[in-house]
Amino acid sequence: MEERPIVTLQPLEAEQLDGEGTAAAGSHLRVVQPAKAIDLAAAERAVADLLRALGTDLDEEGVRDTPRRVANAYAELLTPRPFQLTTFPNDEGYDDLVMARSIPFHSLCQHHMLPFIGVAHVGYLPGERILGLSKLARVVELFARGLQVQERLTVQITDWLDGNVRPRGVGVVLEAEHLCMALRGVRSLGTRTVTSAVRGVLRDDPRSRQEFLSLAR
Repeated sequence: MEERPIVTLQPLEAEQLDGEGTAAAGSHLRVVQPAKAIDLAAAERAVADLLRALGTDLDEEGVRDTPRRVANAYAELLTPRPFQLTTFPNDEGYDDLVMARSIPFHSLCQHHMLPFIGVAHVGYLPGERILGLSKLARVVELFARGLQVQERLTVQITDWLDGNVRPRGVGVVLEAEHLCMALRGVRSLGTRTVTSAVRGVLRDDPRSRQEFLSLAR
C-alpha cells in the first residue's frame, strides 16, 4: 500500500509558523511523511561495495570518504521536510484561478536512481479557503523527495491538494529532464517530459481546463 503524507493538527502558535500570517489569521496543519528508518552506516557500506565492484580504489585519498558522502546525499534527497499547511478563509469569495508557475523541483528516477529536474506549474480554483502560496511549492517537494516516476508524482501532488485543501478545481503540470535518458541509453540531452493532471472544475469544464493549460505553457 502506498504511504501518504500525514496531516496532523498543531497548536496555532505564531512562533511555529514560517512567516506566512499569524495564528489568528488562518488554519495551520503540520504535514509529515510516515517515519522511515534510515541506516546511514549500512548505506555507506553498500556504496563502498558498489564502488569497489565497479573498479574504484577506495584507498585513494580523493574517494576515501565518498561512500559516506553518497549515503548522506541520498538520505537528503529521499527525505522531505515537514511544513505547515497554511490556509485562510476565502472571505472575499475569490473564485478565479490561482497559479504558481515554474516551481523548481528535483526527484530521483526509481529505475536508475538518477535525478530528473524541472519545474511544476500548480493552479487551483479556491473553495471556502485559500492556500498560503509557498505551500504549493512545499507540496511539490513533499512528493518529489523520493524514488519516483514523473507520471505518479504529478497525480500525487494533484490528489493531495484536492483532498486536503478541497478547492473547486486543481491542476498540475510538470516539465522535467530525466538524466537517466540524457546521460545513458538513448543519451537524448535536452529532452523534456511533460505530464499533467486536473481535478474538479478544471477537469469537467473545458473552458476552465483550457485557461489552466494555457497559463501553464
